[in-house]
Amino acid sequence: DLGGTWEGNQVWLVLLGGAIFAIWPAVYATLFSGLYIAMMLVLFSLFLRPAGFDYRSKIDCPKWRNAWDWALFLGGTLPPILLGVLVGNLLIGLPFHLDEDLRPSYDGSFLALLGPFQLLCGVIGVVLTSFHGGIFIKWRTDGAVRERARKAVSILGPILIALVALAALWLVFGFDRPELTSIAGKGAPSNPMNKVVLAKGPGWLAHFMENPWMLAAPSIAVLGFLSAWIAGRGRGAAFAFVLSSLGIVGALLTVGFGLFPFLLISTVDPRSSLTLWDATSSHMVLNIAFWITIVFLPIVLLYTQWVYRKLWGTVSTDSVMKDTHTLY
Repeated sequence: DLGGTWEGNQVWLVLLGGAIFAIWPAVYATLFSGLYIAMMLVLFSLFLRPAGFDYRSKIDCPKWRNAWDWALFLGGTLPPILLGVLVGNLLIGLPFHLDEDLRPSYDGSFLALLGPFQLLCGVIGVVLTSFHGGIFIKWRTDGAVRERARKAVSILGPILIALVALAALWLVFGFDRPELTSIAGKGAPSNPMNKVVLAKGPGWLAHFMENPWMLAAPSIAVLGFLSAWIAGRGRGAAFAFVLSSLGIVGALLTVGFGLFPFLLISTVDPRSSLTLWDATSSHMVLNIAFWITIVFLPIVLLYTQWVYRKLWGTVSTDSVMKDTHTLY
């Protein structure tokens, strides 16, 4: 059930922020300071989820439960919208620059983040999570809830594919992609200013054509979502969930491959753009992070697998009525 698994899923998001801080501190400083309002909105909306799960059934009152239902709705809707907007801004770039001491300065505003393309990416974020979640609900429930989930998946699938196609075409033909022409050295001390970046490069499509192996990512995304929609309309809920997960992986890899080698693109000073190589921590910190990951990641994965195994099973009307205090 959601109440039993939300915490682990949410912790992975927090872990991502910590990993960025450890491995790419310049990205963390630029992103989290420049997008402070957006990040706080994500954080505070996520606060509503644990409170909603814990307090919704504390009082047997329709108004009380309805209030927490709205809190859970906001806590589940705002983060994917805002994170989708973030992805849109990462793709087209952010208005920041570095001074002579490599201190980042953000030259935009919160409202400037909400451009048409960025909002489209936000809509994709909420449609994608709804589609993926609908498949999961269809897999884990039965009866009327399962049928409602199946209908939602049938509707959301074509919408998701159409929105993703629209965003891809808009990005390819509507926005320039910067080009890294020279850098001090991939193993040199991190200094983002020791490189040359053209504000307008060959373009997004040319970038993928120069690296044809990268085309596997968008292909996996499209085929994954399309196959998940087809399977989700039938009885293959578990298989549809795997396909949808594969589509999400393909979409994330498409964004990463498209940005490579950039992590953050500056729209006001292309040379201030941060790449994989000139925004990293020291070799010592990277080695420590590597061994921490080697030791603790398997432990976390084993614990996560144990939690899911303990909480596994179909959520039916009977199971909910047997535990009305925590499940309803």
